[in-house]
Amino acid sequence: MSKILLHICCGPCASYPVPRLREQGYEVMGYFFNPNIHPYSEYVKRHEALEEYARETNLKVIYDEDYNPIEYFQNISYRETQRCLFCYRLRLEQTAHIAKKGKFDYFSTTLLVSKYQKHQLIKEVGEAIGEKYGVPFLYQDFREGFKQSVECSKAMGLYRQQYCGCLYSEMERYAPRDLVKKVFK
Repeated sequence: MSKILLHICCGPCASYPVPRLREQGYEVMGYFFNPNIHPYSEYVKRHEALEEYARETNLKVIYDEDYNPIEYFQNISYRETQRCLFCYRLRLEQTAHIAKKGKFDYFSTTLLVSKYQKHQLIKEVGEAIGEKYGVPFLYQDFREGFKQSVECSKAMGLYRQQYCGCLYSEMERYAPRDLVKKVFK
């Protein structure tokens, strides 16, 4: 049985890829590393939702408690339009590092369940990082299970976030459109 380290952004997004990968014969270990989620209270809610999901589904998870959004902000300063690239790279690089250290056969991410994520960019970043670390990135388009993950997380009573995670995505979600256009021109 191949071992896979699955980067998990939150409980709801894990609710489709985890059972799917298990059905395919993978031994799944979760990895929570999301230092750019903003604000800290949001980070805590997502952490707690994953703990609840993991408990209910008997999923082992490594919780990386290194919460440091400052590093992310420094990396994207004056490059805000490339923030997703930096976000993916930050999280997948650390996941690959842990996967190599833990002798996993593959690594992947639950970000691939979201229809709002940039799948091609995630795939490219993941594959490049996989080559660098010698641990293959397993790309699977989990978007087919997006609706199912929403239903499952609601049935489990998991906290469901309303934006991707960073300060900028929070602004895109809640700020008036004209302000968002002005800021991200």
